[in-house]
Amino acid sequence: MAFDVTVDQEKCEGCEECVDVCPVEVFEMIDGKSSPVNADECLGCESCIEVCEPVAITVEET
Repeated sequence: MAFDVTVDQEKCEGCEECVDVCPVEVFEMIDGKSSPVNADECLGCESCIEVCEPVAITVEET
């Protein structure tokens, strides 16, 4: 099963919570914002969504 992971750069506050909580290192900080650089590794656990206060992350099954 594959997932499409996106981060709304306008909403992202750069807190790095998603980077810290992701078990498979989907996210990296680029220019102070989270970026899903390894989206193909996503397990669909949505732990990143749970910790994202500005609701900047979406994970959709493809």
